Amino acid sequence: MEKIIDLSKTVYELCKENPEVVEILRELGFDQITNPAMLNTAGRFMTIPKGAVMKGVDLGRIKEELGKRGFTVKEN
Repeated sequence: MEKIIDLSKTVYELCKENPEVVEILRELGFDQITNPAMLNTAGRFMTIPKGAVMKGVDLGRIKEELGKRGFTVKEN
């Protein structure tokens, strides 16, 4: 089954659909993502592109890493 990351979905939705995304994002600088309270609050409205801007992480780097881990990145 193809693993798809839809960048229009919230971080919460993506992590619930693909739990391994939590660790990938943590490694990329989203250190608070492993905190369940943060995921359940901010994660419900935060998208990966918004988080990348907030954390100063290059979105291209995130997409590249997700691709290396077997995900297809979908953008709307």
